[in-house]
Amino acid sequence: MDSVFQELYEKYHKDLYQFLFYMVKKHEVAEDIVQEVYIRVLKSYDRFEGKSSEKTWLYSIARNAAIDYFRKEKGWKQRLLENFDLDKQPVKDVQPLPEEIAIQNAEVQGIYQSLHSCTLDQRSVIILRYIQGLSIMETAAVLDWTESKVKTTQHRALKAIKKKMEEKGREEGNSIEKIPME
Repeated sequence: MDSVFQELYEKYHKDLYQFLFYMVKKHEVAEDIVQEVYIRVLKSYDRFEGKSSEKTWLYSIARNAAIDYFRKEKGWKQRLLENFDLDKQPVKDVQPLPEEIAIQNAEVQGIYQSLHSCTLDQRSVIILRYIQGLSIMETAAVLDWTESKVKTTQHRALKAIKKKMEEKGREEGNSIEKIPME
């Protein structure tokens, strides 16, 4: 089990941490939840049936651990909404992650800021698909949804982001007539 656990840790630790950081936006909390994920993995690996990939299984555990964290928080529904308001609490780190370096690009930064116009489900799909790089099938497995629901939610999220960016462009006086969806 030690070698299996070590292999899982080496393969997925950074991705799990980044996923949880985007969910909770606090480094210490993300680190704590990652530890909780690995505790759950150690306790339940013998029950892992292999119906999904280890990666999607780990992301499912991580997502559920994040939801558990929000539930434990006082006023978890309000805090959940506040944690995803990127205007009030921008994502910051002393050492930039690769994604944070990319955020410096104004267009990419606008996309990140536009995430607040999406629902929680839409944000989850965008984070998993575009930041974590999961496939539609993997995302469906993590969220326990159908692939069709992931595609629909992704489409609606991109549409909401596009609308928000176009509004922001008009507010700033830029003439953005059409932003391609893909």
